[in-house]
This record gives sequence, structure tokens and C-alpha cells, in this order.
Amino acid sequence: MTDNKGLSWLVGIAAIIIILAGLKAAESITIPIMLALFIAIISSPFLRILTQRGIPGYAAVLIVLSVLIIVGGGLLSIVSQSINAFMLQLPHYQLRLQTLLTGLVPLAEQFNIPLTRDMVMQHINPATVMGSIGTALSAVSSLLTSTFLVIFIVIFLMMEEAQLPAKLKAASKNANFTLALTSGFMDRVNKYLLIKTIISFITGLLVTLWLMFLGVDFPILWGLIAMLMNFIPNVGSLIAAIPAVLLAMVQLGFGDAALVALGYIVINVVMGSLIEPRYMGKGLGLSPLVVFLSLILWGWLFGPVGMFLSIPLTMIVKIALEQYDGTRWIGIMLSNDAPPPPIEPTQSTEISKKN
Repeated sequence: MTDNKGLSWLVGIAAIIIILAGLKAAESITIPIMLALFIAIISSPFLRILTQRGIPGYAAVLIVLSVLIIVGGGLLSIVSQSINAFMLQLPHYQLRLQTLLTGLVPLAEQFNIPLTRDMVMQHINPATVMGSIGTALSAVSSLLTSTFLVIFIVIFLMMEEAQLPAKLKAASKNANFTLALTSGFMDRVNKYLLIKTIISFITGLLVTLWLMFLGVDFPILWGLIAMLMNFIPNVGSLIAAIPAVLLAMVQLGFGDAALVALGYIVINVVMGSLIEPRYMGKGLGLSPLVVFLSLILWGWLFGPVGMFLSIPLTMIVKIALEQYDGTRWIGIMLSNDAPPPPIEPTQSTEISKKN
């Protein structure tokens, strides 16, 4: 019996390794599917509300899809215009950064630090520093562009979701329990993603308002980046702050750059450490170790998109594991606290099972 159990574990581990290798090899296909799944899950509650109000399934899909296209197109337009304006201002920022860096030489001489202009330019090239920001912004733009193309996959996912209950009833002998299990799983995933999206939106909005108050260029762009990067745990907020702080230093000086950095710290501490855990509720958190490892794993599998979706994907896996007695202990080990009990059959389900 013990040998069979050990063999089952080895087979399971081998299967996981093979699946991960397959996902890595097919990342050009799996990345659009992952993005589409993410968008479809976020849109699912709104689609359900429309259908419950008597709107036909195809019409509900069309309405939700239209909103997604309008919002996605608007974001893409804002990002593209901001990036183009930033690239036009890039030579000015490079010159300003060079002036700031050479201004450090007299300050170093006051403290008897052997520093020359050539040494500064050799180690910190303004063109390279500011150019790297432009490259990163272009990557964000291409990510949004690919997300826009994923809409085609989202259409089919939404249409499939509308027909899912009928298919489950036809395919499952215990349809009521299967529907309850699926509904409970989707409700918890939707709750997590909806709260995370709202928290990220508020974070981006606060960053935008703070940068507007300080007079930093392109505040909407930096706020949007802060919103997107908030989905990346631990390092996301740090990455989002770097270009805004650097631009504030170049544009306004070191004092305002410090205020920008302070604003990012306060906003992320309040939203990420105080408000988000309060509304996420018990059992929807991940342990810090799991967060870090998931960031590495999904980042390795799918690159920047994997890092962006690392926590949502891990949360989906965790919630799915918690629904079955055989794998519930794995979900508990992934949690930061004890998760809620799995979905239990309803009374009608018990009656149908007896019959």
C-alpha cells in the first residue's frame, strides 16, 4: 500500500513537470489564453448580472465585450500618446539628468570624495538610463496591444460560460453538486480578482493624483503603470515607482523626487498592507514564501505576463485544491491562514443522490 502511494506521488510529480515543460514550450499560445482567461473571469460577474436581468446570452456578451473594447481602447490610446510625448521629451530629460549628475562633482569635492565628471558619465550614462525607461514603456504598450488581440479568445470564453450550466447538467450524474462546486469555486476566484482589481485601480488613481499635485509629467501614465504593477507581488510596486521617481528627480529635483517616493510608499503600505487584507477576508491570502515562489515560477513560464498574473493564477490553483478532500491540505499549506471549508452539497443534492 505504501509502495503504491509512493508511486502515485512520483507519477504526480512527473506529470506536473511534464505539464510545466509543455506550457513553457507553448508559451506563445498559452500566454494569450491566460490573458483571455483573466479578462473573462473578471468580466464574469457582470455577464451574470445581465443574464439574470433577462438579457439574452449573446446580447450580454456583446454588451460586456463592448465595454471591454472601449476601456481597453481608451487605455491603449492614453498609453500610446503618453509614450510618444515622453519619447519626444527624452533628449531634454537626458540633458537635464546629465546636468544633475555633473552637479554631484562639486558636492563630492566638499567631502573629499575623488569624483570627476568622466567617472560619473562612465558609470551612469543619462542616455542609457532614460532610454531604458522608454524601452520599458514600449513593452507596456505592446502588452496592452496583445491584450487587445486576446479579445477574440475572450468572446469564445464568454459564450462558453453562458452554456456551461446546461452542459454540466447534461454531462454530470450529480449535476446539482457539480454546479454548486463550480459556482463556489468561481465565486471565490471572482471575489479575489474583483477586489484586487479595485484595489489596484484605487492605487493607480491615488498615484496619479499625487503626481499631479507635485507637477510630475505624464501622471496618468505612471498611475496606469502603478495599477498594472500592483498585480505583481512584492516587486511590482517598486518597479512602478522607479521611472516616476527618476523623472521627478530629472524634472523637479531631488526634493520632489523624495516626495514622489514617499507618496508611493505610503499609498502601497495603506492599500496593500491595511485595506487589501481587510477586504480579502480569511482564507484568500497566500503565504509570503508561496508569493515569492509563484512569482519566480510563473515569471519563468510566461515572462512578464506570468509575473503579472502570478498571484491570480496561484489563487485559482489554491482555491481549486481546497475544494477536494484529497488535495485540501495542499491548499492549506499555500495559505497565509486557514481557508474556509470546501463547498458542501446542498439539501437538494443529497435528495437527488438518494434517489
